Amino acid sequence: MERRELGASGVEVSRIILGCGNFGGIGSAPEFFGEGENDEEAFAIMDGALELGITTFDTADAYGGGRSESAIGKWIASRGFRPEIITKTFNPMDTGQDHGLARTRVTRQLESSLDRLGVEKVDVYLAHEFDPETPLAETIATFDGLEQLALIRAWGVSNFDGQQLRAVLELGRPAALQNSYSLLDRGDEQDVLQICKELDIGYTPFGPLAGGLLSGKYRSGEAPPSGSRLATRPGPYEHLLTDETFAALDRFGKAAADHGVSSAALALAWLLAQPPVTAIVVGPRKLGHLEPAIAALELRLSQTEADEIAALF
Repeated sequence: MERRELGASGVEVSRIILGCGNFGGIGSAPEFFGEGENDEEAFAIMDGALELGITTFDTADAYGGGRSESAIGKWIASRGFRPEIITKTFNPMDTGQDHGLARTRVTRQLESSLDRLGVEKVDVYLAHEFDPETPLAETIATFDGLEQLALIRAWGVSNFDGQQLRAVLELGRPAALQNSYSLLDRGDEQDVLQICKELDIGYTPFGPLAGGLLSGKYRSGEAPPSGSRLATRPGPYEHLLTDETFAALDRFGKAAADHGVSSAALALAWLLAQPPVTAIVVGPRKLGHLEPAIAALELRLSQTEADEIAALF
């Protein structure tokens, strides 16, 4: 598995990062806490990922209301292997609990994350959302302080747009940015990717398959499969469910066949071919979902090929 340094942080990550957002829940949504993969299923995914050379795990304190971090911590203790850990904070740990990036809360949340993970430090600590209620200077000073205390190796932000990222850069230097980016979600191409490239900020996109649309699992006019992302949390993707999108997906499916790979593999290979992309976060619901990621690593697209694929959309 190829590895790359995350910006100028000194933290190396595997080019495929294991997304653990479905361990013990479905992301940070309290209504799904306790669902998702149980510990046994999560262990099987982590074991398989490690066998494939994936050594970087991505989680958040609020994923599953803490269950994701706890599963990773139990796995580390039982396997004796310490992956690179990216975790985040902002969202409430349960309905009615506090949220945000105030100094006292960030410090408290990191302490609880370290306890659940069973480690002395995390490799990368991210602000999971922009917090309009807390001065940005307070949050960045807190992150810098945690780095100086060696409780984190590097810090960054997630779900920040270009304007918010530029505001961060006036006060500090994040090592990483993690946003949604895929062939169907290209907003970061307006300015975020250029900022990351120019300033050597590691870029680790999530949502590489746009809720599964780029895997070819959905069909126009048909109900989504039970348990799929569009069946459980369709909100972020409803604007994509148009005739135009499905026509583009048909063209994309043919392009994948021409390359001798699945649609999912080609979508991931396209991301890996983008110069600002350090690594991509892939969140499998079962071990077999990692197969397209490995195929994508083997399919090295030229810039011309990547541009042709982008033009399909």
